[in-house]
Amino acid sequence: MSEQPSDGPVVHDRRKVDPVTGEPRRPAPEEPATAPTDDGGAPASDNLTPEADEPSAGDDTSVEELAANVVAEAELTLVLAQLDERTEDLARAQADFANYRRRVERDRELAGEFGRAEVLASLMGVLDDIAAARSADALTGPLASMADKLEEAVAKFDFFRYGEEGEPFDPEIHDALMHQTSPEATGPTIALVIQPGYRIGKRVLRPAKVGVLDAE
Repeated sequence: MSEQPSDGPVVHDRRKVDPVTGEPRRPAPEEPATAPTDDGGAPASDNLTPEADEPSAGDDTSVEELAANVVAEAELTLVLAQLDERTEDLARAQADFANYRRRVERDRELAGEFGRAEVLASLMGVLDDIAAARSADALTGPLASMADKLEEAVAKFDFFRYGEEGEPFDPEIHDALMHQTSPEATGPTIALVIQPGYRIGKRVLRPAKVGVLDAE
């Protein structure tokens, strides 16, 4: 007759020493665990695929976003390069315009100066006669007043006569027609003014013709 399982409590003997023989007990070999099956038969582990191997919609979205970012950065780099090029073109255009404006202003000033020089050069003979008449005390009356007004008018254009006895000789503005030496002279000086010179500012219209006295 087979023994019927008891409904009472089950006591497991877990002592490591056999109480009958007194020898140490050896643990019973463990049975391999059975993998769960889908239908109670073969293990279902062979039919499962790791989730990591399956593509997901999130991966596709990440790739599309990355590609869009790369395209956007390339377009931004192109736009910045074009902006730098246009900025350089604008700077060159502004520099060219500034140079052009300076050339126009300089040419206009030179044209005005040349025009004034031509008018004043035509008066040099009249001014020479006035200077000669004043030196001879022949400039009197209304003629003297007119001469004074003429000299005051041309002086407003920085036009003046130069060349006086005793001035240092400067070959840049004086034309030496005579040259003498003296032990008393300390350097080349103007000893005689043959014809005075005229200048507009620093520009010489006619150099002064002089006689020079120099040291031996």
